[in-house]
Amino acid sequence: MNTLTLTALPGIREIAPGDDLARILGEALRALDVLPPRRNGAQPQSVLVVAQKIVSKAEGRYVQLDSVTVSPRAAELAALTRKDPRVVELVLGESVEVLRAKPDVLIVRHRLGYVMANAGIDRSNVGGNDRVLLLPVDPDGSAEALAGALLERYGFNVGVIVCDSFGRPWRKGVTNVALGAAGVPALLDRRGEPDRHGRRLEVTEIALADQLASAAGLLMGEGAESRPAVLIRGLTLTGAAVPAARLIRPLAEDLFR
Repeated sequence: MNTLTLTALPGIREIAPGDDLARILGEALRALDVLPPRRNGAQPQSVLVVAQKIVSKAEGRYVQLDSVTVSPRAAELAALTRKDPRVVELVLGESVEVLRAKPDVLIVRHRLGYVMANAGIDRSNVGGNDRVLLLPVDPDGSAEALAGALLERYGFNVGVIVCDSFGRPWRKGVTNVALGAAGVPALLDRRGEPDRHGRRLEVTEIALADQLASAAGLLMGEGAESRPAVLIRGLTLTGAAVPAARLIRPLAEDLFR
């Protein structure tokens, strides 16, 4: 039986715009001293799960709220939802559709396809009272760049997942999901395989990147833990790499519209 090991990377400092995140993570992996280079796919794969927030910080996705001009539509939604109208304006700018607006709730379809609260715009662990942090422009691209840099500079052949915490329909609480992925089958298609009794699996697709992100969230935490990167070791992955964008259900399959 395979054994999975999850380890939070030590010594990740506060990330600032323009920081070389690959270098910071690579040095943390070196300090951990548990990850030899993968050779010819012979050893179980490792995956580095990285919090979206440090990716966004390194990419400079901050917005100063005093720079935001509020439109009439944002002002109207802000009055309804009881939210800062400047934040609502940014939410609209990051979204393609408002799905639900009521007091204290603003659910949108993000420009990347996610259905989420407030377009992922956040003030927690950002610093300062008058700025917010947006999601990365291209989370799959961010994951790909990190994986490539870690291999080229340090010889660490790891998959990379960029994760964020999401609420879920009809269930309380948040859990980590994958916004971006590189080097892992984010969506693992098992349709056509037999079950224990030889019956053919007809609809089974595994959200593997979400599962790994959620597992890493147990160590990352949601508050002041300061553990934004977690290494998962001992995986045996046989599927081809699939980006996290494939986890988003197409609009044509949305049964609740």
